[in-house]
Amino acid sequence: MALADGRANYLPPSSAHQMALDLAILPMWYAMSGDGILAASAYNDVFFQQMKVLFNKDIFLVTEPEVCEYDNITPIPWGWNASVCRYLYQKGVPLIALPSDDELKRWRMMASRERIAECLAELLHMPSCCGESVNLYNLKDCQNYVDNHGHAVLKAPWSGSGRGLLWCERGYTQTVAGWCSNVLCRQGCVVAAPVYDKVEDFAMEFQSDGHGNIRFVGYSLFQTNARGAYRGNILLSDSDFEKWMAQYISVKTLLQIRVAVQNVLAKLCASYIGFLGVDMMVCRAEKFLVHPCVEINLRMNMGIIACQLYKNLLAPATTGRFYIEYYSSSESLYESHVQDEMAAPLVVKNSRVVSGYLSLVPVTPVSHYRAYIKASPLGMENFHFHNDQSL
Repeated sequence: MALADGRANYLPPSSAHQMALDLAILPMWYAMSGDGILAASAYNDVFFQQMKVLFNKDIFLVTEPEVCEYDNITPIPWGWNASVCRYLYQKGVPLIALPSDDELKRWRMMASRERIAECLAELLHMPSCCGESVNLYNLKDCQNYVDNHGHAVLKAPWSGSGRGLLWCERGYTQTVAGWCSNVLCRQGCVVAAPVYDKVEDFAMEFQSDGHGNIRFVGYSLFQTNARGAYRGNILLSDSDFEKWMAQYISVKTLLQIRVAVQNVLAKLCASYIGFLGVDMMVCRAEKFLVHPCVEINLRMNMGIIACQLYKNLLAPATTGRFYIEYYSSSESLYESHVQDEMAAPLVVKNSRVVSGYLSLVPVTPVSHYRAYIKASPLGMENFHFHNDQSL
């Protein structure tokens, strides 16, 4: 949403602000040794210190007034935009440690869904791949696309998880026309795609050094709701993911797609510095096919957190599920938290989770969001989300 707005003085909606407060110390689970986590100490410090001891983590908490006290600081925000740069500068991060205005503009364009079409043009020559993404720049083209495809999904170039998507199930109605007009006015483009018979959501996660080198971080097997919003991740190794995907496509084909995506990103996002992920899906047609570029997320994302949770937190022969949840009532969130603690007591050995429920952020009297994992012994039945009422 900050990228869509584009301005340095962008103010997020109250829901995003609440999420930022409630999940402020989530970066502690993917931070490197010696890193500081920028978060308020109120409500967070006690939980933070407990987790540091329990999981033997060499990290520390940094409050906003303390930022200016550190020399040679390297900020790693969730994602780069003009608003976060302004915030960090106001807190004392020197300009030399921040991206330039030109870099921010380039990265913003890299993060647009308009790039999906360019990416697919480089990938669809591979076997077992499918996908279509069309950039529309006027209302007539929007109407033609929906009329020709029937069931289609329209997307704003920039939006949050599950937002900025319009599922056209009844053709080009007045509602669709109004939505398209609004997006064209604000963002200049509508991105269109057909609706596929989706079997699995997954992603490939990467890190870019700004010099065209794209490092593979891991796979992400995740689930979304009917609106496309993120629900949670399965925690598993890359090799187990490849075994799971073998029921749809061969490991050889999966690796070919991975290399091809890395090559495309090396050209498309060469100057970008930071984490990024490419959302994909398995589609059912006459045979199983892979859509290799549904979204390009030019930022840290939940899939990368899931990769790090598996590598840094889970014991061997353990898998689990990682969730982000919203509750309209802080009381109901707390009740769910207590119930999960009682139903699945946490077992930790040698600073690794063996089984049970672990909240990844403190649950406070004013929380509306929570992040947590539920771990259990490794078994293929855990590679799918159960019909869990908490979702």
